[in-house]
Amino acid sequence: MSTEAGRGGFWLTAGAVNGFLAVALGAFAAHGLEDRLSQRFLSAFEKGVEYQAMHAFALLAVGLLLILRPHARLLEWAGRLFLGGIVLFSGSLYILALSGVTFWGMVTPFGGTGFLVGWVLLGMAAWRLKPGGY
Repeated sequence: MSTEAGRGGFWLTAGAVNGFLAVALGAFAAHGLEDRLSQRFLSAFEKGVEYQAMHAFALLAVGLLLILRPHARLLEWAGRLFLGGIVLFSGSLYILALSGVTFWGMVTPFGGTGFLVGWVLLGMAAWRLKPGGY
């Protein structure tokens, strides 16, 4: 596999791993946490799962587009921000829900900002798509 294809492959793998984790964590919430967490914390955990799943698809899109346009730096940055957003947004909600330590709620907006900027960069990269590359 070429280096260019490998870059897209990394983001495809990251998307697949995060999709798997979102399904597994969603099942864990539905079957293992339903009777253990308050509705508030269960809802926070489920919101983390929802956003992780949504951004797993965004990572897949980044990977596919990078295979087509391997030198698109905006796509690389979008992927980084989506992955960082999953860690900060979803991760902080998981920790908040499981630990009850409300400090983690202050981390969540940083992940949300990463998601927002990632979408802007993905949109900019899509806007620049044209035959023959960037």
